[in-house]
Amino acid sequence: MSKKSISELFNLSGQTAVVTGGAMGIGFGIVKRLHEAGANVVIADLAEKEGQQKIEQLGERALFIKTDVSSEADVKKLISATVEKFGGLDIFVNNAGIYPSASALTMDVQLWDKVQAVNMRSVFLCCREAAGVMVKKGKGNIINIASIDALHPSQIGLAAYDASKHGVWGFTKNFALELGKQGVRINAVAPGGIATEGVAKMSEPAAAASIDMKEMTKQFLAKIPLGRMGEPDEIGTVVLFLASDASSYMTGSMIVVDGGALLA
Repeated sequence: MSKKSISELFNLSGQTAVVTGGAMGIGFGIVKRLHEAGANVVIADLAEKEGQQKIEQLGERALFIKTDVSSEADVKKLISATVEKFGGLDIFVNNAGIYPSASALTMDVQLWDKVQAVNMRSVFLCCREAAGVMVKKGKGNIINIASIDALHPSQIGLAAYDASKHGVWGFTKNFALELGKQGVRINAVAPGGIATEGVAKMSEPAAAASIDMKEMTKQFLAKIPLGRMGEPDEIGTVVLFLASDASSYMTGSMIVVDGGALLA
């Protein structure tokens, strides 16, 4: 294999990337870096207003497709619309997710099922449909956004979320094993505490319910060796690495990006 220069390794020109939940937070941090590297980008999200605004901000080589990632029909439409618009699919990032806080003792089954559908079933659906296109080409790259909670629980109230993220990590490894010989790489990123709109909303009294999320977030922050929350771009740059040829010998791996939180 011939060696590439740094600029060649991270050049995604001519490639097409889809990012679910790409209208805000970590998702848009990822979108911006992939777009900057030259890729065509598709934002798949339910937040239509925010998604359209971000597409206008990016300008060329960008498309928004309103998508419910837990819906098989919507995911199939997303893939077909992407291929129709850009002629192919090279990179798929499963970032969409929800993390409502609720005690497992009082959680109703509807909330449990919703978290599993959005966080885990969506990963299966999107991986299956995206990989179906990539296998035909003999090349592709899927990055699943898991969480440090896939490795160790971060706080009380996230039992449904933690279960879903353990599932994402387990699926990532097995799917990577299945598709390795077909040229498709599947890896995961495990973010720690990242400063996003969603995290800020979790600290609001209405969202906290019986659990004091503001206090728990404060305690979590105190345990981070680097002493701060991460930024969406700090996940975006890691995803860019996994999407690029710089990570060409990686599949079935997880990169932890948590400021050292798991060391505590």
